[in-house]
Amino acid sequence: MARLFTLAEAEALLPTVIPILEAIRDARQELSRSEGEIGRRLAPVRGNGHHVDADELKRLRDGVAGAARTLRARAAELEALDVELKDPDRGLIDFRADRDGRVVYLCWRLGEPRIDWWHELEAGFAGRQPLARDD
Repeated sequence: MARLFTLAEAEALLPTVIPILEAIRDARQELSRSEGEIGRRLAPVRGNGHHVDADELKRLRDGVAGAARTLRARAAELEALDVELKDPDRGLIDFRADRDGRVVYLCWRLGEPRIDWWHELEAGFAGRQPLARDD
């Protein structure tokens, strides 16, 4: 069973997870950009035999491979922290927590100042509910 976080423990991890999520987001953007560029460069070759610059294609493929390595490594860092990555493009993560004797998720996404939301395990982002805070 994954670790259960208190709200304070989860928020204390935010400074650690923010750069990880930013690296994941950036790697996803690079992956998408490079794959799109590869597709654009190969399309004319497939259609009528045009030449493609092999060095440029290699550079783009190396970019794809590097971005994929970054994604795997950074996602593994989150997993080692027991933080669940839900949407890498938005930097959406969940922390398992106990709420009134049942396991729920504390839900946070990149750019939010603190953890203000929770949801049932099956509910997902659409089922987010505000946390009651004393401060």
